[in-house]
Amino acid sequence: MAIIGSKEELADPRLTRIAQADDIPWYKKPNLRFLYLILVPTGLGVEWTSGFDSSMMNSLQAVKAWTDYFDNPDSSRLGLLNAMYSLGALMAIPFIPTVSQYLGRRRTILMASLIMCMGAGLQAGARNSDMFLASRWVLGFGIPFAIVNASSMIGELSYANERPIMTSLFNASWFVGAIIAAGTTYGTFQMTSTWAWRLPSLLQLVPSAFQLGFMHWCPESPRWLVSQDRGDEAFAILQKYHSEGKDGDEFVRLEYAQIQSTIAAEKELASKFLWADVFRDAAMRRRFLLAAVVGFFTQWSGNGLLSFYMKKILALVNITDNRTVQQVILSNTCWGFINAVPIALIAPRFPRRRMFLICTIGTAVVYVVWTIASARATIENSSAAAIPVLVFIFVYSPFYNIGWNALAYTYMVEIFPYQQRAQGIAVEQLTVRFAVFFNTYVNPIALDAIGWKYYIVYCVWILVEIATVYLLFPETHNRTLEELSFMFEGKEMQDKVQKNVDKVLDVELQGVQRRSSKDGV
Repeated sequence: MAIIGSKEELADPRLTRIAQADDIPWYKKPNLRFLYLILVPTGLGVEWTSGFDSSMMNSLQAVKAWTDYFDNPDSSRLGLLNAMYSLGALMAIPFIPTVSQYLGRRRTILMASLIMCMGAGLQAGARNSDMFLASRWVLGFGIPFAIVNASSMIGELSYANERPIMTSLFNASWFVGAIIAAGTTYGTFQMTSTWAWRLPSLLQLVPSAFQLGFMHWCPESPRWLVSQDRGDEAFAILQKYHSEGKDGDEFVRLEYAQIQSTIAAEKELASKFLWADVFRDAAMRRRFLLAAVVGFFTQWSGNGLLSFYMKKILALVNITDNRTVQQVILSNTCWGFINAVPIALIAPRFPRRRMFLICTIGTAVVYVVWTIASARATIENSSAAAIPVLVFIFVYSPFYNIGWNALAYTYMVEIFPYQQRAQGIAVEQLTVRFAVFFNTYVNPIALDAIGWKYYIVYCVWILVEIATVYLLFPETHNRTLEELSFMFEGKEMQDKVQKNVDKVLDVELQGVQRRSSKDGV
């Protein structure tokens, strides 16, 4: 449990025990296997867009055709070109919970994908920097709708045993888009025509096209269907995808009962004004504080420098050749993917707090060594210092991925009940975009002004992250979503929900008995 805050109360783990006793692997369950495969383009594919955008904007700074076309943007203009994406996202966030609840997970993702296709088309056809800025805003406006609903949909559709891994793979998918963008830009950066940057810009619509093309075969979230009084459809989805394991029918009946009773209890507590839930009570305030903290920390742990301004980082240690810069970006992105995927498969198997502490302590050590090496390069004018800087740029990735990459969305899905899940992840996205907006706009200016000394800010800040994780973060490992729904509300609320679960099961049992007696007659 967290040091600060009331003790968490967890529900009866009956569902968890059934899932843990199920020793049939997912790949031997045909329906579940299909579900996970279709969630790759429709859910995990959303993060391909985010990765593509960050990597492309990082790489374009070393593309002469792009810098020439946009009049060699100075630090302030460059920061604005990157930050406009986050500004568009910030403008979208207030509308996400309402739209998500009205349209559902699937249709909201489809809407967002259409917006991002339009943005990518505008970006590829930009005639001047103002049009490029507008396209960045459109792309940014669409992405949070997709991220909030895709991460929620993955968590709400996945079977209990694989759910933490699936949500962890969501963030790891960022590297797929990043590698494609880095590879494409490396292949085009020597072109003299504007297609050197227009082609990567146009390809940014490809991930969204996957969502548009494959969403027809992806089921809707059963929890959204229950919230819309479409329980029969929700039960049919659960029966199809979650009943193939050991004691599968019992698992589905109990899961459905928990979903129904939990959402009914959530509706009783929910405020009429959607965003009023943020301040509703101490338990909900704690959840939204955690969402804001996680969102901010995922972008303010030093990763923003690597994602957007690798060219400037390398210039501080006298690496200025554009080809070398492109090679470092591509190789670091590939390395990130190589370690992010196995980490996403392994990290959810361990307690969340432990993984977040390993992540923050590791990144702090990396940044201290990186800062010292960069300082030596500047003070002693030593080219040899470039070697430890490059080494620790690569060492940074696994430590960051253990926590902020692998577990961010897993944690968000776990700490929020269904009714507030879209709002919670929207708040996480709000602080993500604030942090990215600040980073992308301020980082290039600060690096030009004070050079390696700017790294000290991150060295100090990551110490704050370590303390916050230790004091504030609760443990959510090894529980189903419904068992975690009211962990901050206390035992009285847990008992009330459990009674409702038993009532739903009794009603269902009576219905089965009546049908059986009729068949006997």
